[in-house]
Amino acid sequence: MTSVQSSFTDFIHLFFPHVCAGCGTDVLNINHQLCLRCIADLPFTNFFDQPGNPVEKKFYGRMDVEHAGSGYFFTKDSLIESLIYELKYKGNKSIGFYMGEMLGHLLINERFNDVDIIVPLPLNAMRLKKRGYNQANILSEGIGLVWSRPIITTAVIRKVNTETQTHRGRITRWENMDGVFEVANASELEDKHVLLVDDVVTTGASLEACGAEILKIPGTKLSIATLAYTI
Repeated sequence: MTSVQSSFTDFIHLFFPHVCAGCGTDVLNINHQLCLRCIADLPFTNFFDQPGNPVEKKFYGRMDVEHAGSGYFFTKDSLIESLIYELKYKGNKSIGFYMGEMLGHLLINERFNDVDIIVPLPLNAMRLKKRGYNQANILSEGIGLVWSRPIITTAVIRKVNTETQTHRGRITRWENMDGVFEVANASELEDKHVLLVDDVVTTGASLEACGAEILKIPGTKLSIATLAYTI
């Protein structure tokens, strides 16, 4: 880099600082959203390499899932909670793309090799209009940057605007998801191994409700990936 280029970069950084989304340091690669220390502090699960991991067990006896996993453990007042909050409620799409890329690297895994397409968990039209984007779409686009699979957003719709599941009990969550999703274009998924993507899995109620509709399509297989798993 020439001295002129270096001075220009310093000038831009002064007025538009590029800082870590976790700790705020400016000591990080321009292409990264997290510094090396925050990346090392993320609570990695290793679930994608483990058959019978806790995410897969959530669906045992309820739905035929080929493989499932989450990248990181979700706990209250943690870095991963802060990052997901930034994505969902602060409009920080950049951190969503970045975390999606990290998730994509985890999916380059022989257990998920035969996945054909990625389907982000749909958001209801009312909530989509209010938020302006679907966080699962953002994560999926990040995944797609490093893991070459097409992303399908029009095959399944969320026809009911359910209230947030955050403060609901386990049984209420399941009841709240009855009849929420509907297949709008079955031909896009027919005979495909679908990877259903969302930000966090807690009880798995939303993922099961959507996945069950996908599995009604002839020839489909279903796997699941989320950024985080609630302990």
